[in-house]
Amino acid sequence: MTPAEYLRIVVDPLRLAILGSAAGGRLDVAELTDQLGKTRPKVLKEIERLKSDGLLDDHGVLNVELLRDLAKRLPSEAEHDPAIVAGPWSESEQQVLARFFAGARLVGIPAGDTKRRVVLERLAFEFEPGLRYSERQVNSVLQIYHEDYATLRRYLVDYGMLTRADGVYWRSGGRFDTDRR
Repeated sequence: MTPAEYLRIVVDPLRLAILGSAAGGRLDVAELTDQLGKTRPKVLKEIERLKSDGLLDDHGVLNVELLRDLAKRLPSEAEHDPAIVAGPWSESEQQVLARFFAGARLVGIPAGDTKRRVVLERLAFEFEPGLRYSERQVNSVLQIYHEDYATLRRYLVDYGMLTRADGVYWRSGGRFDTDRR
């Protein structure tokens, strides 16, 4: 069974509920029919399907080994977008950027100061020097990269990449790559 086949099976709410119940131990059909508000034949039909697909054993116990095998075959995290590491970055800085970005999304804000600075400098490239941005505009740009845009905005100001005055932001620090734009 492939991960895609597994997903096609469990998108059904009844089958998913049965699997959830089986995760807690052996299935009790009478209890399931009461909990789910379904007829006994309907519940039994779905249990048999899950057994024939190998997700449940003959006793109605969840096949944990199959789930582990499926988890191992899931695609790994997306690689970073090559455009993320394009620019004036050293090899070690490119490695930091590649580690913290999947596609073009920032998957985590680095805890360490040095790595955080590299990520923030990369995000600062999204703001044109000399242009003024409202807080809403800054948020819109940062939301593209990470859901915690407020923290990123604050860090960009704290690290001197952006300056804020009277509700207006502008790029004031970080590296400048004249070839980039």
